[in-house]
Amino acid sequence: MSKGTILKVSGPLVVAQNMRDANMFDVVRVSEHRLIGEIIEMHGDKASIQVYEDTAGLGTGEPVESTNEPLSVELGPGLIKGIFDGIQRPLEKIMEQIGNNLSRGVEVPSLPRDVKWHFYPTAKPGDEVNAGDELGYVQETELVRHKIMVPFGVNGKVSEITEGDYTVVEKIGSIETENGTKVPVTLMQKWPVRRGRPYKKKLPPDMPLITGQRVVDALFPIAKGGVAAIPGPFGSGKTVTQHQLAKWAETDIVVYIGCGERGNEMTDVLNEFPELIDPHTGKSLMERTVLIANTSDMPVAAREASIYTGITIAEYFRDMGYSVALMADSTSRWAEALREMSGRLEEMPGEEGYPAYLSSRLAQFYERAGRVEVLGSGSQEGSLSVIGAVSPPGGDISEPVSQATLRIVKVFWGLDSSLAYKRHFPAINWLTSYSLYADNLGEWFNKNVSPDWTKMRTRIMGLLSDEASLDEIVKLVGMDALSATDRLKMEAARSIREDFLHQLAFHEIDTYTSLKKQNYMMSLVLAYFDESNDALEKGADIEKLVALPVREAIGRFKYVKEEDTDSEYEKTLSQLRKEIDEAVNTKEEY
Repeated sequence: MSKGTILKVSGPLVVAQNMRDANMFDVVRVSEHRLIGEIIEMHGDKASIQVYEDTAGLGTGEPVESTNEPLSVELGPGLIKGIFDGIQRPLEKIMEQIGNNLSRGVEVPSLPRDVKWHFYPTAKPGDEVNAGDELGYVQETELVRHKIMVPFGVNGKVSEITEGDYTVVEKIGSIETENGTKVPVTLMQKWPVRRGRPYKKKLPPDMPLITGQRVVDALFPIAKGGVAAIPGPFGSGKTVTQHQLAKWAETDIVVYIGCGERGNEMTDVLNEFPELIDPHTGKSLMERTVLIANTSDMPVAAREASIYTGITIAEYFRDMGYSVALMADSTSRWAEALREMSGRLEEMPGEEGYPAYLSSRLAQFYERAGRVEVLGSGSQEGSLSVIGAVSPPGGDISEPVSQATLRIVKVFWGLDSSLAYKRHFPAINWLTSYSLYADNLGEWFNKNVSPDWTKMRTRIMGLLSDEASLDEIVKLVGMDALSATDRLKMEAARSIREDFLHQLAFHEIDTYTSLKKQNYMMSLVLAYFDESNDALEKGADIEKLVALPVREAIGRFKYVKEEDTDSEYEKTLSQLRKEIDEAVNTKEEY
């Protein structure tokens, strides 16, 4: 074990000497307070350490001790429903011990050592097992069957395994390797946070992550195992959008990282999540959620570690074959922590003071997402989808963090403050947003929802684009200058915006829309446009077509219950055709 002394203290950065035997990324204990830190730079026998706790009052000459282990997380039963800080300290346990304020040098194990879990073996003595194979499971919550897997790097025969009640550190069995060594197995394993967990192979992103949010599923879909960014200024709805995705996306596990967010905002999340009811099961959403809470007043270095802690936990559940969604809110605060540490290390700054390695660090994080074939004897799939919020100063997405993120992610949901001020939610701007998965996923939508899905999506995007061009003319010379066909385009685009894209997160029915209902809604708006176009050619009056009573029914279709959509769709469609016929056949009376 390498032991040294403090040479210099600069905020969260501590430089220690006589650390020649230590390694990069070793966890160290600093001073008599035993503060947790991590070596991030070595020069001869001097180690630069980022300390994850408050360094006030530290002085030179105080002891520094390396653990000779990298920063790791404990993976096992007790993660679900857990609320941890950026380095996986359990905040609720700490509060029970020392109260509301987090003290320095607190040493509490990440997973509780006093709780016994009932272990049900699925493997038996004599079975050949490989890394990633299931040995048994613990029913952690009603929704999560926590698989106990063979640790990475261990292959051989199960020599013993016993059902019973165990803590996470008690031996549940052992595996005899080829060389005759017996490796003991517990319910818990450790994994270094900066190293991605291994898998057999990555699979193509050809299955959508269904979210029930119309602007996402229909226009800018994300694949299972995909990566998306939600940049937007203050008040544009990033957090609510992430809450909606966490609640409604078709995933088994949610990992939510509050990275450097305001304390009161994080308090809202911690209070709201236990109260949110999982619509798929009727249970609390916390029954399948892990929360990482790292507020802006916590030490800045722990903010840098928090997203690695979160994604390692997410990968662990992916390896069980689950579909996992990770929400990082926000990566801008994480990048600010990188910038502060880089400045204290006196590194050459890049654009706007961010370190030159900002892009590569972001890529390392986002590239850990994916739909994969997990380790083990079978061919089981797991997926990890990452959705990162970005908070550009002043909403300017030309700044380095937004631009570096956009080079990596394939889905961009650009939030627009002007839409938010108009109370249009979700405030995702359809002219600036995009999804590079849309073409790949089109085949799935055409096969599983409607053969016309891709065609309808293209037409809707076309109408919204045409509206933006025509809107410039209307602002200059007024609506009367438009031809009847262009006026109809404007009306159809208005229906798309107000009736289809506008979705109320807090409305009992409108908060979630199935793909079948989304298909009906797109069909009705386009049917109105097509039928009205035909009617115009037959001499119908544009004013009558704009004022058709059926447009109210099309607009209110979003509030129709899922079980009534078939009958309501047919009824609305027949009403539309009847009113169009009347508009064509009615002669102008003079």
